[in-house]
Amino acid sequence: MTLAAPPAALTGPPVATRVAAHLLHLLGDPDTHTVACRVDWTGPPDLAPALAAPSASAHAAADLAPPLALTEERAVQAACGIMHVHGLAAGRPAPLAVDFATTVAGVLAAQGVSAALIARVRGGRPDGVRTSVTQAALLALTQYLAAASAAAEEPVAASDASAAVEAPRGGAGFVSADGVRVELEALDAESWIGFWRELGAPADAVRHGWRPFQARFGTAVCPLPAALADTVRTVPLARLRAAADRSGASLLPVREDPLPPGAPPPWTLTPLPGPATPTPARPGADVPGTHLPLAGLRVVESTRRVQGPLAGHVLRLLGAEVVRVEPPGGDPMRGIPPLAQGCSARFGALNAGKDVVEIDITTPSGRRAVCELVRDADVFLHNWAPGKAARLGLDADELGRVRPGLVYAWASGWGDALGPRPPVGTDYLVQAHSGLAAAVRPEDEPPAPSLMTLTDVLGGLVSAQAVLAALLARLRTGHGRRADSSLLSAAAVVPREPRRARWGVLDRPLDTLDGHLWLDREGRARPERIARALGVHRTADPAALAASARRRPTAEMLPLLAAPGTRATPVCTDLAGLARDPRFAPVLARAPWEFV
Repeated sequence: MTLAAPPAALTGPPVATRVAAHLLHLLGDPDTHTVACRVDWTGPPDLAPALAAPSASAHAAADLAPPLALTEERAVQAACGIMHVHGLAAGRPAPLAVDFATTVAGVLAAQGVSAALIARVRGGRPDGVRTSVTQAALLALTQYLAAASAAAEEPVAASDASAAVEAPRGGAGFVSADGVRVELEALDAESWIGFWRELGAPADAVRHGWRPFQARFGTAVCPLPAALADTVRTVPLARLRAAADRSGASLLPVREDPLPPGAPPPWTLTPLPGPATPTPARPGADVPGTHLPLAGLRVVESTRRVQGPLAGHVLRLLGAEVVRVEPPGGDPMRGIPPLAQGCSARFGALNAGKDVVEIDITTPSGRRAVCELVRDADVFLHNWAPGKAARLGLDADELGRVRPGLVYAWASGWGDALGPRPPVGTDYLVQAHSGLAAAVRPEDEPPAPSLMTLTDVLGGLVSAQAVLAALLARLRTGHGRRADSSLLSAAAVVPREPRRARWGVLDRPLDTLDGHLWLDREGRARPERIARALGVHRTADPAALAASARRRPTAEMLPLLAAPGTRATPVCTDLAGLARDPRFAPVLARAPWEFV
């Protein structure tokens, strides 16, 4: 994505402000420059001193938590757990080679400005908005933080003690007989079994592989039996594709080019026919600060997994009432461990605060019930498979007739980029095809999707921004809009270079005796500072410096590195501890925007 220079009203890290400027330009609204927007590194005013002051925290490597200097992307990735989650499959923390947290902050900034403009049209008076890269990183990790906190509350049985000490590792990538890296997706056990049966894989390996493969979206690891990779290694790409087609699975090559192929726009807005509708007033608009920008607006959401629920979550955080349509008996994701108060912690993190209505939308009476809900709604949001809305009679034209002025949002996997019958549109397949799988890893590692759900997160945030753009257009014109976005379009929002990053030893976290440290730019660029701090010869190579660091505890390393002017950030590898850390409490307890 080519990023233009941001307007003066947008201030903050260059990547964040340029991403925000690009998304706001797509609004086509002449007033975007009148909303002042600031993107900080650490967030609300009461967070900066909390990060700078010591506190007794389970997250800290020392007895007292050291100050955190979060003034660059990788430092935020280290402190907020992104390096930990991305590195779980490899068994050690690893940075993402793209500015993911800063990109998310840019999308949040665009959302904040758009929401402020919506509030103004409805009678509110916000002059500006503020967000941060730290808030963006923690929002991106919402489901992982919730799962870690819930798991920490569950007693570990004696028989599980060894498993708790040594977590499973492994990714889900395969290499074909002709040397092509491929990514596989199967959403049900029948497709999984059918694919491997076509290839003649050992039955035991197929059976034992299904559970970790299915769970990888939540665990960020996928320890598959080696026999599965061995099987794929004997089969050429053409036969793998045929097996996937016959079994109902999806399989795509992993692109080695990091740049997105023919990147689609982040979203498209299409006017819906129908009479103009009046602008709904903002309740209490005469009392500044009383209500959030979307207060009084209603969203009906029929979504699953991460992308759609996160979009609804963002709209709820901005003040909208969100009503979830779930099948009879509730969304099956509610039962996925770990549980918190009887519900999946991951599910709850993205759906708490939403009202729920159980409806069988496959029946005529269920479809009528959805129409009744939409009759009083401002937004209908879904992430159904292509063609499902039309088959149900719940597409944009139909619901637009039910509710003139409706914003109808579809958060898809591929949009229309791969034709009418695309592969299943899930996070890892989109990473593989979009080039993001290559961009997130340095040149000395094979391209492979991160098992942290990067495009699900970005897809949900971009979908929410598409809804805000459509709401603003509706308020300006009185006419409804269809708002289409996709995981593929969201992946293209991440800025990246045409060549993959080249890393040395110091571009990865340093191992210490009891943890890991991330060095700031000065430390990485001037290794003689590290040598002086560790008492080794100033010409020692980076590998020798890393070996010396491994012999010292983190608490000892921090002051040693600080003496010659090098900042180091302890890498968080305990998400449950981070969730309890009082330094981060101001972020975790609030929405990621402040309106002023």
